[in-house]
Amino acid sequence: MKKIFTVLLWCLLGGSGLALLVAAINTKNSSFCQGLQVEINGGEKARFLDKKDVASMLENEGLKDWRNKKTTSFDLLKMETVLRKNSWIQEVQLYFDNNQVLNVHIRERQPVARLLTISGNSYLIDSNGVQMALSGRSVFRLPVFTGYPAERFGSRRDSALDRQLRDLAIFLNGDPFWSAQIQEVHIGGSNTFQMIPLIGNQVIEFGDGSDYKNKFHRLFLFYKEVISQTGFEKYTGIKLAYANQVVATRKEGVISRSDSIQARKNVMEMIRLAQKMETDTAKIREVKPLERNILTEQNLRSYDFPEENENNNQPGNKHQKQQ
Repeated sequence: MKKIFTVLLWCLLGGSGLALLVAAINTKNSSFCQGLQVEINGGEKARFLDKKDVASMLENEGLKDWRNKKTTSFDLLKMETVLRKNSWIQEVQLYFDNNQVLNVHIRERQPVARLLTISGNSYLIDSNGVQMALSGRSVFRLPVFTGYPAERFGSRRDSALDRQLRDLAIFLNGDPFWSAQIQEVHIGGSNTFQMIPLIGNQVIEFGDGSDYKNKFHRLFLFYKEVISQTGFEKYTGIKLAYANQVVATRKEGVISRSDSIQARKNVMEMIRLAQKMETDTAKIREVKPLERNILTEQNLRSYDFPEENENNNQPGNKHQKQQ
């Protein structure tokens, strides 16, 4: 009798638990949506979208009057697919919480460059090369590439140009000095890049996008050792296409000493501005100790520059200069 009683007790408990589970499922299935909660970028500032935009996208696909619908009538997979069609959305997740509130979590794409095609169209791209429409809601400080030879990024057969363009854009975004100095990058013939600086009138013939870190390093040393002493106005062009060389074309005519002094101040001010930008954006880099006394733009500080001496206007001799 004791064994029979124990078995009956366990059966009763199991049946009661199953009944409660079924009742809970039925209650949940018969419950209505109690609200919509949208979170963009984990609570950080949204650049392209807001809650109204998300609700409007869902309503345009026939998902209207969601407040009067049962939770079981929502096709969450379809809703996620609808939102992913938006070029500004990188990740999206939808689910109902215990209060029957529909939660929408969205991660926006982060643009890395603005492209202007040869036909005059313009759009943004992210680090994965996804094309994004321009937004009138936000203003971005991004590298500008002009002369792109196709209407859609990634549609050309020559993928090397797209890869090099993305690499350059990511590098410029991550370096405060060059992001402040390079105003425009033009795509020329043979998929080469011409860079227009913010300070100085030189056209920088960069060559293709290969070995770009080394090229920027050589250009930085040229700024520090030559431009900071002779002045920006002394040269009309700079070429980095040749391996391990910087070839500069001198400007005809006499350059005043005041130009040399002002050039030194301009270069040093650019460094200070880059350092301030790096502090304001809370970018922290792990700077390795110098090896073999090699100087890089990441570890340069203002005290690495020569003192402001009007008589110290002799150009460095470590770089080739074309007469």
